[in-house]
Amino acid sequence: MQKLSAILLAFSSLCSMSVYAEIDPDQPTVFITGANRGIGLEFVKQYTARDWNVIATARKPDAATDLQALAAADDNIVIEQLDVTDVDRMTELGEKYKDTPFDVLLSNAGITPKYKTAFYRVNKVDYDMAIKSYEVNALAPLRLSSTFMANVGAAEDGKIVIISSKAGSFALSPEMPMMYSYRASKAALNMFMYTLAFETPKKNATLVLLSPGQVHTIDGKQRKGTILPEESVSKMLAVLDGVTPENNGQFLDYEDGAVLEW
Repeated sequence: MQKLSAILLAFSSLCSMSVYAEIDPDQPTVFITGANRGIGLEFVKQYTARDWNVIATARKPDAATDLQALAAADDNIVIEQLDVTDVDRMTELGEKYKDTPFDVLLSNAGITPKYKTAFYRVNKVDYDMAIKSYEVNALAPLRLSSTFMANVGAAEDGKIVIISSKAGSFALSPEMPMMYSYRASKAALNMFMYTLAFETPKKNATLVLLSPGQVHTIDGKQRKGTILPEESVSKMLAVLDGVTPENNGQFLDYEDGAVLEW
């Protein structure tokens, strides 16, 4: 009886790791991290509207009710469990999809500061959060790019797309003490990708970073000066439509594709 229970538990766990649909080889494919909410979820919606195959990852798929609803309504969406700091799980997915070309590998998952803590001064820096931010915002996209580089290279016009932020730019970020952990992690991300861009052309991949703008992604009243995910994503997709290998290694603005300073 105990053995049967263990088997059923293992099977249940395996099923929760992936909601699998057929990948249509005649349609382009996008792999998205952090697809359960906000910008990531909106990318799922808009790529699905374009009839793309969408591999949407989330740390807790069972809790991603909006994403689950989209997948239930569209056979082109595959949901995969992925915490981007989980090296073993990323390796598993790399093996699972080793024969699947990715037209777009979209690194969106990240940690953003809560608004009420964003303006804390140096004496209130949370160093544990700083380390976690570095792991999620900087190291994970680099590992993701390495794991799926061959998938992108196998596509005819494969792109690695990294969602970054002007907050990580020495030239463009606010000249004031704020968001220590977030800004530092995004600056590290930018340098990782700047460096990686010297490799990607040899792998038949184009790497770009995007600034999505100040996007309202939390529940509650929309803050002044922010935009909704629908606007951010629709404009980013328009920029990506125009990206060519000549854009490799560039940091681009969501509105018009203007090259941003590091």
